[in-house]
Amino acid sequence: MHAFDVLGDPVRRRILELLADGEQPAGALGATIQREFGISQPAVSQHLKVLREHGFASVRAAGTRRLYAVEPGPLREMDEWLAGFRRFWTPPLAALATELARGRRERRLREDPSDERTTP
Repeated sequence: MHAFDVLGDPVRRRILELLADGEQPAGALGATIQREFGISQPAVSQHLKVLREHGFASVRAAGTRRLYAVEPGPLREMDEWLAGFRRFWTPPLAALATELARGRRERRLREDPSDERTTP
C-alpha cells in the first residue's frame, strides 16, 4: 500500500491529526474517532493497525495502556515527493502574503497616518 493510499482514508488522516499534538492513549483516540465518525472500536483498531503497519504510527505499552505516536519517516517521504509540485502553489501563496501585508499597511496608514513604521 502506498503512503497516499494509507492517508486516503479520512479516519486515518484524523488519527494522525490527533497524534500530531503528541502521544495519545488508544482509548482516547478510539473515543474521539468513534464520536466523530460513528464507527466501532474494532474499526478504529483496524485503522490504527494500518497506520502502524505502514510506519505512520508507533505504539508502546505503558502499564495496561497503549500509547500511540506519529512516526515522521513516511510523512517526510511524502513531503519529498510533494516537493516537485510546490512550484504550483508557492508563488501564488507568496503573492497572497504580499497582498495581505499591503492591505495591513494601508489599514494602518488610514488608522494612524503618523505611524513611523510606515516610513520607507
